[in-house]
Amino acid sequence: MRISEFQKKIEDIYIDKDGARGVQGTFGWFVEEVGELSRAIRRGSREQMEEEFSDVLAWLVSLATLCGVDIEKAAGKYADGCPKCGKTPCACAEPKGETID
Repeated sequence: MRISEFQKKIEDIYIDKDGARGVQGTFGWFVEEVGELSRAIRRGSREQMEEEFSDVLAWLVSLATLCGVDIEKAAGKYADGCPKCGKTPCACAEPKGETID
């Protein structure tokens, strides 16, 4: 399934609910799902991680729809490699002191 097809499918399923909730409410649900994904990555099974990745993706594309963003077009930013250095894999230097544990 193409990203645009997925976005349309999520729109077909949830646009009424997400539209009524609005951008801010939908963003709140998206952030909650990212938190659940974080927990699944730290201590979940592969099945839990897959479920949370799926939920995060669904909320992200729903939010994009509400904001009028074509998520497939937005993803095109990375079509030619790293947007900063243009390389695949990225050849940008890592910022010093910035790590996520």
